Amino acid sequence: MSPTLFTPYTLARTELGSRLVMAPMTRNRAGADGVPTDSMVTYYAQRAGAGLIVTEGTQPIAAGQGYPNTPGIHTAEQATAWRRVTDAVHADGGRIFLQLMHAGRISHPSLQPGGGLPVAPSAVRPAGQVFTPEGLQDFVEPRALETGEVEQTVRDFAAAARLAVEEAGFDGVEVHGANGYLPHQFLAEGTNQRTDRYGGSAENRARFLIEATTAVAEAVGAERVGVRVSPANSFNDIVEHETEDVYAAVVAGLEPLGLAYLHVVEGPPSVTEKIRSNWSQTLIVNPAFSLETTTGNLEALLADGRADLVAVGRAFIANPDLVRRLERGAELNAADQSSFYGGTDAGYIDYPTLEQVA
Repeated sequence: MSPTLFTPYTLARTELGSRLVMAPMTRNRAGADGVPTDSMVTYYAQRAGAGLIVTEGTQPIAAGQGYPNTPGIHTAEQATAWRRVTDAVHADGGRIFLQLMHAGRISHPSLQPGGGLPVAPSAVRPAGQVFTPEGLQDFVEPRALETGEVEQTVRDFAAAARLAVEEAGFDGVEVHGANGYLPHQFLAEGTNQRTDRYGGSAENRARFLIEATTAVAEAVGAERVGVRVSPANSFNDIVEHETEDVYAAVVAGLEPLGLAYLHVVEGPPSVTEKIRSNWSQTLIVNPAFSLETTTGNLEALLADGRADLVAVGRAFIANPDLVRRLERGAELNAADQSSFYGGTDAGYIDYPTLEQVA
């Protein structure tokens, strides 16, 4: 029989109650200092019924911040506050990984230490605007990282992972290599015009993500590490034409590490198929906006072997008990999009469970 969404699963050394993963989603509810709040404790605890929670993107260093009120994991105060989140999730039987996200050029001087320029593989300015504490502002041209700074950023990822697991109590961490943030900026030829060992060929452009993940695995154990990628995703003004070659290099570099999982935001089906055929460990597929969140649609990903676990984002915002609702075929709450990014507890921790609407 094919596995269902509700079948328990062993993820490396982490036992999951189901195969439904809560995907990482930026919610902008941390303090201005990147410290998780009481409301964040409640929010994640409410969703502990997910097979696995992957948190919102969390900056590994202050310079990695891309938006206002996103959490960090580079100070003791942040780690202590995150420990309250993990304790609450674990108390309700959940499992939770922290997503490490360095925004790179998708930032603004108003969000950077000392008002400095955001950093990137190359000095290529993104099109469009970015949210800042003062509202929407035009992106600026970022500063290209020196080779030694790239190496330091690799170490920064490892230090943040260690803090997340050893001090904050996370079951593991996910390296965010998707959606146009720093590792993805290295992968894509439109944002990576380097001539050192981190630029040029597909293998060189994959080097930063592979080195950062390797360092994180050495810091906390490969069985506690996942990686998220989004082949051919143009979000955040990414230009990526050599998709098959780049992700073949990514998989070739990550496969020997023995990671907990690879998390793919589904893009071209042919790329997902090649990743599946060359990846021997757990594969999480996030269908993003391509599938309606119904049990049948999500289980089809498991039945045809495309995925071992399925990640869902927005449906978890409005349905803290999403697994139970899908298992029972219950109606889903509708999400209030106006409250997705920042605001009060309304549209954050006030969505009712099935018991509350019965």
